[in-house]
Amino acid sequence: MASGGQRAASGWQSGHRPARRSPLAARLLMMAPIQSALHPAGPQAADVNHLWWIFFWACAVAYVLMIAFFIAAWIRGRRNVEPDVTEGTEKRLTAAVGAATVVSIVGLIALIVVSVAVGHTVGTFGTDQSNQLEINVTGHQWWWEVKYPDSIIPAHQIVTANEIHIPINTPVLLRLDTRDVIHSLWIPNLHGKRDLVPGRVNKIIIQADRPGVYRGQCAEFCGLQHAHMALVVVAEEPGKFLQWKSHQSEGAPTPLTAEQARGEQVFLGAPCANCHNITGIDASATLGPDLTHVRSRSTLAAGLLLNNRGNLAGWITNAPAIKPGSQMPPNQLSAAELQDLLAYLDTLK
Repeated sequence: MASGGQRAASGWQSGHRPARRSPLAARLLMMAPIQSALHPAGPQAADVNHLWWIFFWACAVAYVLMIAFFIAAWIRGRRNVEPDVTEGTEKRLTAAVGAATVVSIVGLIALIVVSVAVGHTVGTFGTDQSNQLEINVTGHQWWWEVKYPDSIIPAHQIVTANEIHIPINTPVLLRLDTRDVIHSLWIPNLHGKRDLVPGRVNKIIIQADRPGVYRGQCAEFCGLQHAHMALVVVAEEPGKFLQWKSHQSEGAPTPLTAEQARGEQVFLGAPCANCHNITGIDASATLGPDLTHVRSRSTLAAGLLLNNRGNLAGWITNAPAIKPGSQMPPNQLSAAELQDLLAYLDTLK
């Protein structure tokens, strides 16, 4: 790592500590509810949440009753010096055990029926709706590739990373695959978990009932940085979603200043162009995340860093120092080159 490049990053602090969060990213994180299946924001998560509470209260009642009967039996045993083995007592105990068995069986059958019903509802949700949106999500070690396919002109599909934008009150079909090991997508406020298995495509349908930012996470251990493989789902009003989608379909803007123009050449001349795509310039690699609109995203490194200039500088300079195991190699840039590159990347919004 070039020491001059590190000094040039104004927001990058000593010891590789992330810089202070930007106001925009801070607002986005404050908007996000608790990452929990008990705070549903869509019909799928609401069904799962409802099923969880049914099981919780059923198990809680069963547990309390068992403890109560155990305590009653213990107290009765201490009071009776001699065991009561009369015929009447035996009949009462047999009837009590039989009743408890029947109640247990009926309760278990009821829980099975409720579980199957919820599973059927969740599994068939949104399958026949014509307004369904389709998104392809690919797991990598350790980040998420997100594609919005275009059925009319496939070359015009939108590609982004670690951030899924969806319109509210619209079923969204996520087609899930992986480029390496098994991953598992879990957006608890919107749905349960679904695995990404090499060699196959799994599907899951999500829907958000209200605007918000909902955090997701890889829920299957996938290597060294498994815990740092997060993403966010941004649910918006349909009009705002269409605006976002229209903007994302645009290529990179033409540099307006000499610094930005030099930064574009730094990007093309450095190893960056060997792994990343920027639509509109001579960079079309697909090994790393698409950077066409990188500065419009709220985070870097799959949710590890807030997307501000200082963190971006540190990430470019030496990503493995921030996220050990990352396949993005360090970049040997001078302070001037790093500043020019940052100026160019700042235009990619």
